[in-house]
Amino acid sequence: MKKYLETIDCDWFKRRLIGVVFCVVALFIILILRLFHLQIVEGEELKRLSINNCIRLQDIDPSRGLIFDRNGNLLVNNRPSFNLNIIINDAKPIENTVKNLLQYMNISEKEVIAKINRSKGMFMYKPVLLKKDIGRTALASIEAHRFDLPGIDVNIKPRRHYIYKYCASHLIGYLSEINSCELKSDKYSVYKAGDFIGRFGVEKKFEQYLRGKIGGRQVEVNAKGRVVRVIKTVNARPGYNLYLTIDLKLQKKAEELLKGLAGAVVAMEPLTGEILGLASSPSFDQNNFVVGMTHKQWNLLISNTYRPLENKVLQGEYPPASTYKMITAIAALEEGIIDRDSTFSCNGSYKYGNRIFRCWKKSGHGNVDIIQALSESCDVFFYQIGHKLGADRLAWYARKCGLGKITGIKSDQEASGLVPDTEWKKRRTGNAWQGGETLSVAIGQSYNLVTPIQMVVLTSAIANGGVRNKPKILREVRTAEGSIVCKRETESYGKLPASEDTLKIIKKGMWETVNGSKGTAKNAFIKGIDASGKTGTAQVVNSSIYGDDDKVEKLAHHKPHAWFLAYAPSNDPKIAVAVIVEHGEHGSSTAAPIAMEIIRLYLSDFTQIESELVAE
Repeated sequence: MKKYLETIDCDWFKRRLIGVVFCVVALFIILILRLFHLQIVEGEELKRLSINNCIRLQDIDPSRGLIFDRNGNLLVNNRPSFNLNIIINDAKPIENTVKNLLQYMNISEKEVIAKINRSKGMFMYKPVLLKKDIGRTALASIEAHRFDLPGIDVNIKPRRHYIYKYCASHLIGYLSEINSCELKSDKYSVYKAGDFIGRFGVEKKFEQYLRGKIGGRQVEVNAKGRVVRVIKTVNARPGYNLYLTIDLKLQKKAEELLKGLAGAVVAMEPLTGEILGLASSPSFDQNNFVVGMTHKQWNLLISNTYRPLENKVLQGEYPPASTYKMITAIAALEEGIIDRDSTFSCNGSYKYGNRIFRCWKKSGHGNVDIIQALSESCDVFFYQIGHKLGADRLAWYARKCGLGKITGIKSDQEASGLVPDTEWKKRRTGNAWQGGETLSVAIGQSYNLVTPIQMVVLTSAIANGGVRNKPKILREVRTAEGSIVCKRETESYGKLPASEDTLKIIKKGMWETVNGSKGTAKNAFIKGIDASGKTGTAQVVNSSIYGDDDKVEKLAHHKPHAWFLAYAPSNDPKIAVAVIVEHGEHGSSTAAPIAMEIIRLYLSDFTQIESELVAE
């Protein structure tokens, strides 16, 4: 039995050994056949590739998403840009290649050599950018002399193009090339040198939608760097398209009305919070940031007294002047300090302590109630109710109305303004609050600071019955094929601290401002448009320094800022507008006509659209 088992084990071992030998022999046969195929069958082709050719990876840049207005009008697109590159390893001899290149291109030899020297050892096989956007004429010259320019390559990249120069620049923003510090950051890990990123406005805020996804191709190139064939391609994914809330026609009108002035216009849909137009003046051409500016051009921009790079709608902080009286009125009515029938006498001034506080109307307004005080903008009326309210109660209502904090609009660097109170002054200056300062705050002067975007949100809230809607500038995000990626819905962050009765009084006062025989904006009245509004004239210096108002008004940079807030139609608001003109003197004569023209344009278009919908 034992002998029998030993015989079985021996046979089993022999069979296993034969199997192993067979596998080894088979592997050697396969290897020999593969070597034969590579060396004999494909030997010549592979020798050619190893000597003259190599495989390289080339990036395919995505096309950045387009930007449209609310009606589908194209605002921003892309154009082809021809960029001149050199692959150092393929451009040998370098001296001859550069010499030939200079015959066909108007570029600096010193600059070209410097770029090549900086890249040697690091980017021998990667394209080194010599010049951006060389134009079609230069491209034709390069292509015609390809054989004299080994290693020289022109690649096509999509470049941003802003169709309407100076229009909506502060809203849309601009692009510029990513810098070396950003490339080292994890935040920009998907970017490479030479890429452009959003720096401001919509371009920056919605970069993740607009950018797209990079693609690439695997190519075979010959010894001179020319592509022999494309082996594999992974297409780039274009960025998503943005549909903004602005109306191009209204936007262009706002820019036109502000031409030659420093100031801002912002229009908003009261029921949704959609921004219909956002203009800041003076403006700038975003295309200059894409193609590159000279030092002189940049210095002219940043040294301009009127701050063209500042988005005055979001970043401009101004005393609200008499537009603030609506908040003082809300506070006094809600606190029971006055009612609809309360009156105060105005003889042109109000004495508080040992100081005289003047009304803008030197002869006075006589006995006025709250509606007359709003429509005629009587300072004395508001001095008195402001004194009764006190600084801290005024501050509480101002904050509840949205002042002193950002609105949360999807843009960058929004200013918060300032709502002063007794604690703030003590902390800020170390001094106690003075009673006379409350009187100035009550009419929108003193330390008060607001932004136009805050004031249009306030105006919209009054118009729509008290809902503070968050302003939005983006309506939809769509793919290049038109599928909706996301849609922005209306957001609100609370209500005004005002009852329905209080709002009726405020709205009546605003209606009388435009439509009443003594309203401060009566000269801006346009027949057929039922609008309500509030004027404001914000002092920028204390006239007592000069002795009288006339001397101050002779100095252009000391003239008051002109405000006007409005909405229309009064009983069914479709649009709210805030306008400020820096040193425009009077809201009634400078800012109000701008706002009313914008309202007229929008309502005429709105009526036409409604008529077309009914007809359909």
